[in-house]
Amino acid sequence: MTEFKDIASTGPSAAFFDLDRTLISGSSTFVFGIAAWRAGLVSPGQFRRDAIGALSFRFAGASDDTSAKVRDRILGAVKGVAYDDLVALNVDIVPKLLAKVRPEAEQLIEQHRHSGRATYIVSASPVELVEPLAKALGMTAGIGTRSEVIDGVYTGELAGPFCYADGKVEAMEELARWEGLDLAQCYAYSDSASDLPMLEAVGHPVAVNPDTKLERIAGTRGWPVVVFSKRTKAVVHRTTQAMGAVGVAWAAFAAGVRFARHR
Repeated sequence: MTEFKDIASTGPSAAFFDLDRTLISGSSTFVFGIAAWRAGLVSPGQFRRDAIGALSFRFAGASDDTSAKVRDRILGAVKGVAYDDLVALNVDIVPKLLAKVRPEAEQLIEQHRHSGRATYIVSASPVELVEPLAKALGMTAGIGTRSEVIDGVYTGELAGPFCYADGKVEAMEELARWEGLDLAQCYAYSDSASDLPMLEAVGHPVAVNPDTKLERIAGTRGWPVVVFSKRTKAVVHRTTQAMGAVGVAWAAFAAGVRFARHR
């Protein structure tokens, strides 16, 4: 069983977790797509495209899609859908996503909670899906994309920040103002270079199962890199020589896990 060290809290702070390939293995898009297809909310053609994209994401990480492309895809998926119909999908989606949550991620959430730190999922997915998953994990809340609803139906327009790339930072900063959080004291976990703004916004960024670009950036900047192994359910730390002994020790402490040698 993975051993975790205490993650000390020195002030009002929070831990922000990306969803896909960070909290869960693979992409939540596929789970959502199946549920929406079975409920008749998306066409077979759209489901096939989402499935191909989810498989590509699972093995290659984030694509080079622009924020606008990702936004249009997510807003287009809910446009014309009744609010109640989308929320009803959680009965099917949440248990399936819970089964995909990485054990190491759950332990990190628990350690942050034990240290008195609020914990949040931050995802581009609709907040109506992200929030119930966060609550099911015992987290403080879920931060997701809010879409406009008129007469109980999604219009395909935004009703708040689009929680992708810089939009995640905008949502985090808004939350920090409301909750009195000091982002310099906060932690952020992500696998993707698209979340570089989110990682740069906090004092304690951690790369989790990073894509090639993020791993290179983390190595250059001396950020801790953790790999959640699905086979052994163990945490392996990879660091660069540039970090030195002090950096290695800080990386192990910051992630709250036992340090292992270079793989």
